[in-house]
Amino acid sequence: MIKRRKSKKIKVGNIFIGGNAPIVVQSMCNTDTRDVKTTVAQIKELQKAGCELIRLAVPDMAAAKALGKIKKKISIPLAADIHFSFDLALEAIKQGVDKLRINPGNIGSEENIRKVVLAAKEKNIPIRIGVNAGSLEKDILEKYKGKVTAQGMVDSAMRHVKILEKYKFKNILISLKASDIERTAEAYRILSEKVDYPLHIGVTEAGTVFRGTVMSSIGLGILLYEGIGDTMRVSLTADPVEEVRVAWEILKSLGLRRRGITVTSCPTCGRTEIDLIELAKKVEAELAKIDKNMHVAVMGCVVNGPGESREADLAIIGGKKVGLITKKGEIIKKVDETKLLQEFIKEVKKY
Repeated sequence: MIKRRKSKKIKVGNIFIGGNAPIVVQSMCNTDTRDVKTTVAQIKELQKAGCELIRLAVPDMAAAKALGKIKKKISIPLAADIHFSFDLALEAIKQGVDKLRINPGNIGSEENIRKVVLAAKEKNIPIRIGVNAGSLEKDILEKYKGKVTAQGMVDSAMRHVKILEKYKFKNILISLKASDIERTAEAYRILSEKVDYPLHIGVTEAGTVFRGTVMSSIGLGILLYEGIGDTMRVSLTADPVEEVRVAWEILKSLGLRRRGITVTSCPTCGRTEIDLIELAKKVEAELAKIDKNMHVAVMGCVVNGPGESREADLAIIGGKKVGLITKKGEIIKKVDETKLLQEFIKEVKKY
């Protein structure tokens, strides 16, 4: 059983992150934040897929002023992603965002930092310190002879933490992201021993759907298995909906959270006498539309099918142009291959 690291519980809008709260799945819109209608539509699509917290880029004042309009039309917490500009952070707070993502050290003078921190404190808005390997401070790079190290990333995070703590602000989350698994995992391991703030985990710039899914599954899987991580984003060069889908599959695979129907299927081999690949794809696509907490299996033959599908709530076991539908390991139907998908979906809906 995975034992999660102890962390503070922080309120973000209508959810909690850290402590004994479930690991929160989040994503980031790729729309123009100033386009309220399109942004809201994407947020609702992401929420339907299982996104529980959404982050928006705030490149200018027009985007900052649009946050309030967006906030009124959605029901999940809204985080504003701010870089270099304290006035955008103040406007985002004014517009009612639930969370800020900033690096205190890059938003200007000490007085500007103080203004943002005090405004966030007044509204009880948490701040995520987001450290990326690609943007470490020059003096930290020099300290480690020009190399971006896991320890250097931690040093950067702790520097920003101290800035916030100087103003008695402890409503903090932290992320440390690199584009490789080794430095990312090591940085989080080091940091998890230093602070009890909730940690947002992710492998940044992980890649397209194929490579990014592999990178994120390994990187986040390692951390989650070690009990590290209170909220997560899978970063993909793709539709953000794919990020949410992958994140949930990672959590489901580790047994940390369940959502929707879990589909297992066997690899193909020479014994398979039905079109298993297409059948498994269609089953997965159809079941993605059904919100039930259950486990189904799609098996290609009678050699391993009965035994390996016994733990599934419902299963298909392929034969020669036919398939058996089983329930908790017991055969309930024998169906022609052409009607197998249709009959299986009926049984799922009945379950």
